[in-house]
Amino acid sequence: KCPLPVLRLQKRLATLAPGEVARLRASDPMAQVDVPHFCAEAGHRLLEATETEDGFAFLIEKRA
Repeated sequence: KCPLPVLRLQKRLATLAPGEVARLRASDPMAQVDVPHFCAEAGHRLLEATETEDGFAFLIEKRA
């Protein structure tokens, strides 16, 4: 549930080097809004956002 997808993404991105890509899967409908907003605010690049059978999937490139 909100804001857990973004918090988990933030934690995962902290372990990556700049330019590496994280994949996030979420069932929370608000992730469609929260994840792109987080990426824009934090400077990360949202590469892909798709709706899946059980929720949503995102590919995020860590900012340089």
